Amino acid sequence: MYAPTTSVGVRINREQPPAKLVELARQAEAAGLDEVWLVEDCFWAAGIATVATALAVTSTIKVGIGVLPAVARNPAIAAMELAALAELHPGRLIGGFGHGVASWMRQIGAYPASQLAALEETLVAVRRLLAGERVSMTGRHVSLDEVELVFPPSSVPPLLAGVRRPKSLALAGAVADGTILAEPSPPEFVRTALADIAATGPHALATYNWLALGDRDRARRTVAESLTPGARVQVEGLPFAAELLALVDSASTVDELAAGLQPEWLGKLAVCGSLEECVASVRALHEAGSGSVVLLPLPEEPPERGIEDAGRVAAALRG
Repeated sequence: MYAPTTSVGVRINREQPPAKLVELARQAEAAGLDEVWLVEDCFWAAGIATVATALAVTSTIKVGIGVLPAVARNPAIAAMELAALAELHPGRLIGGFGHGVASWMRQIGAYPASQLAALEETLVAVRRLLAGERVSMTGRHVSLDEVELVFPPSSVPPLLAGVRRPKSLALAGAVADGTILAEPSPPEFVRTALADIAATGPHALATYNWLALGDRDRARRTVAESLTPGARVQVEGLPFAAELLALVDSASTVDELAAGLQPEWLGKLAVCGSLEECVASVRALHEAGSGSVVLLPLPEEPPERGIEDAGRVAAALRG
């Protein structure tokens, strides 16, 4: 069961070309990080291919997919892909599925009649297939007839759900091995999300947050860009939520929003500031219930810097 309690990881952001993946994955492992995460966003590099490459060029670090759109692949084919990776790299793969961005799913003709049903049925089907079961099911989205993997993995990888709204969080608690919370994920949101997840057994929680070691103002514009309408649920529990959301609603540009963010707000909306401040932020996330704190290099900066800084934070946390 994937249920880390003090893991620190890093995400290789989608903006990095595939040609850089090998050196970045190796750097993350050399930096002493527990996990390296990759994303699958339309229309950047695909998740299975990049995760397979990261696993192949490293030897100990766990590699997470954060996340595959549940509607973009047949669950039997997705299970085949994950099973092969898990068997080739035992104990190192972390699977992840999400709803998929609605506009992208419409763009590729894959938007489902029910996003909740599609995600739930996909998670259930893939988990059962990876466990070696023969699966038949007819749902609103998934239809399988006596499907069974020839090579189920001897080390079954965990499947996490990348979600953030209450109904989706409850679904994750019921049918997934864990949950991935998108950036920003302050401790207040972690606690609220865990209450909505309401898992009755072990349930891993991974949280994404931007990293700006040394100068919290470096995170200002990136944080502003992440405050999308969908992210409102992630900041509603903050003590300054009313002021922040009023600013979000009134700002006409990202630059205006970024300029209005108070310095003390940035400390909650990102892991930023001095090394001591960053360590304290990561520790607060662990204490709130985030087993895996995944640090995100700022997309406008060299990824090598973000990975190096994440390693420094992890080392200081342990030392």
